[in-house]
Amino acid sequence: MYLGYKMLVLDMDDTLLNDDHIISERNKEMLMKAQEEGIKVVLASGRPTPAMLSFARELELDRFGSYIISYNGGTLIDMADESVVFSQSLSVNNIHTLYDFANENNVDIITYSADSIISESHSKYIQVELDITKMSFDQVTDFKGAVDFEPIKCIMLEEPSKLQEVKPVLESKFPELSVSFSKPFFLEVTQTGIDKAATLSKLAEITGIKREEIIAVGNAGNDLSMVEYAGLGVWVDNVTEELRHKADVIVASNNDDGVAEVVEKYLLKQEMSLEVL
Repeated sequence: MYLGYKMLVLDMDDTLLNDDHIISERNKEMLMKAQEEGIKVVLASGRPTPAMLSFARELELDRFGSYIISYNGGTLIDMADESVVFSQSLSVNNIHTLYDFANENNVDIITYSADSIISESHSKYIQVELDITKMSFDQVTDFKGAVDFEPIKCIMLEEPSKLQEVKPVLESKFPELSVSFSKPFFLEVTQTGIDKAATLSKLAEITGIKREEIIAVGNAGNDLSMVEYAGLGVWVDNVTEELRHKADVIVASNNDDGVAEVVEKYLLKQEMSLEVL
């Protein structure tokens, strides 16, 4: 197995973060060691940028000159100065049409301003996103009137069985948009060709790190593109069952320091065994 890895890309919720939504001491210890040895650690999440920054700072990504990929690939941030390197938004027409689709299919929809989550509803699933992101909530009476700007992504939210029915209909009606699950009750929509792998590819070009030198770790459908893109694709053990066969390896769960296991096995013990012919 190739062990010359230079970049570790991590999904956050249910991957790097445990069920208490924190980075465990073991994961943090191993990630700091990896960075001290020159490994570029990148956070790649469906979360909006404001909901990622505290974790990026906790891992000192600014000191190590690293990056975060937010909004499911919609934005790339250089943590050295927190500047936007790349961003791709939905159009106003996109988000208004998606709002109409959500209403027609009886699912909730949220989107994001710079510092708030916007929706006409306040369901238990929207509350999950509020609890995760710690962002303020702007519950509006006129979604289209409030969203007169170009948001980076939106999420449709409902019971998982309902969203499983809605997803193929959404993909058929909007083939130009990127659609994926981040949780069974979160169906994420971003602009054409935008996903974690697409933005990771841009980052690889910026850093000069080759695809085969990247490890990507995730647990859900919106991680699949980067897990398949990376030289080593990894699931944590709590990955959804239908995705288990679509990675190179599976490590311990998000509650059992799976990320630390990746660092120990593939980054801190990079000893190439050369066969003498």
